[in-house]
Amino acid sequence: MQIGNRFRIYPTDAQAQTLLRWIGCQRFIYNAKVGEDQYFRRFARKSLAHAGQFAPIDQQYSQFKTEQTPWLSEVPSQVLRNGAVLFKQAYARYFQKLAGRPTIHRKTGPQSVWVTSELFEFKPVVDASTGEVTSYTLHLGTRKFPVGELDMVAHKSFKPAASIHIGVYAGRWHVSFNHDDGQPEPSEQDTIDWLMQHTENELRAVTVGLDRGVALPLATSDQATFGFSAIQHTRLAAQERHKKRWQRRQARRTKGSKNWCKAKAKVARYQRYAVDVRREVAHQASHALASDDRYRLFVFEALKVQNMTRAPKAKQDDQGRWLKNGARAKAGLNKSILASAWGQTKIYLSYKARRKGKLSIEVPAFYSSQECAQCGYVHSDNRISQSEFVCQRCGHQDNADHNAAQVIAKRGVRLVLSGAYDKKPKKTCRITRHRVGVEISEPDSATDPTPGETEVRREGGNTDTHWSMTQETPATAQA
Repeated sequence: MQIGNRFRIYPTDAQAQTLLRWIGCQRFIYNAKVGEDQYFRRFARKSLAHAGQFAPIDQQYSQFKTEQTPWLSEVPSQVLRNGAVLFKQAYARYFQKLAGRPTIHRKTGPQSVWVTSELFEFKPVVDASTGEVTSYTLHLGTRKFPVGELDMVAHKSFKPAASIHIGVYAGRWHVSFNHDDGQPEPSEQDTIDWLMQHTENELRAVTVGLDRGVALPLATSDQATFGFSAIQHTRLAAQERHKKRWQRRQARRTKGSKNWCKAKAKVARYQRYAVDVRREVAHQASHALASDDRYRLFVFEALKVQNMTRAPKAKQDDQGRWLKNGARAKAGLNKSILASAWGQTKIYLSYKARRKGKLSIEVPAFYSSQECAQCGYVHSDNRISQSEFVCQRCGHQDNADHNAAQVIAKRGVRLVLSGAYDKKPKKTCRITRHRVGVEISEPDSATDPTPGETEVRREGGNTDTHWSMTQETPATAQA
């Protein structure tokens, strides 16, 4: 199975400047490919001079190396090529309906560069006394563009990979990659078949429901809770105060000056702390659940976080005056939802459970907080407060989050035993020598408009256009 690795690296100031140059040049090639594609798609049907001309979705980047961009020659060609490959891979994801069209990458926030095997090498460090490999050192660059040896701290054993990502966020550098440990990964269908062999009571004993909330990020059906500790809450509040203070200082300074850049770096560091804490909490909660031998089935409520955190629409009265729509209160709620690490916990638990032969599913969340876990009675008055639940029919009393988690667990058991749970096949996009994520087929002269051309959608609507098969992207790729 594939194992992810993310290690800290400590480049020198000179090495950091070189890596930042690599990141910027790769981002420039990617954005140039995106801009070229957007230009042709915008004017192909509006300008007679551009009729029938479409930007090829390929890995060519030489047209961007001109007299106006001499700095592109200061980095290895593999860095530029990988930027074009990333663009092509992004379009392959669009064709597979996994994402939208490629968009411009900004130079703010986390940045990274994709480095392939021509530019790096993990050299083993061998213990002279035992002859065993104790660690690895990362050597980066080529003879023409040397970077040198980077100090790397690997907190676990790993196997060298064919490509790596070197990233930086708020001054902190890290290297990330995957490696195959050689162990077979259990399939989800085999896990489902094993779970369906049990009775409802037997399956209920190995099932845990997970209720996600704002006040308490995660509550389970066996009365366990996961969230931020008291010290984490205190430090997050302090970091938020410091971040706002430095944001005000940054706003008062001249944009682009050294003091402005210092304030910007301060803001990024305080923001990075909150990101690290949320990641740590999500990893700890998911690891504790996946490692528990009592559970084989994890059930989440299907929450649409993107819809839940959408800003309210503006309202006007009959005279055109703007009315209060609760935008300020909704903004505070949205911030609390996004800071609870709902999505991260679910993603981490899904892959950790799959590696251990367990299953993580989702069930509809309708009225889960108003349904009684004992008798199934649903009423809005059942939840009398944020933490109290009292059934209006049978009188069952419980913590509201614990009751909702039990309801979610029951729904998950019934869903699995009914056979209605159908895991959709996961779509993937792979970069190969001849194609990206799709299969190549020969055109049919009887049905295709012209030999060597096929119909694909390049516009946002339903209008089809012709696309030459001589381009590198397969002709059968469709939006």
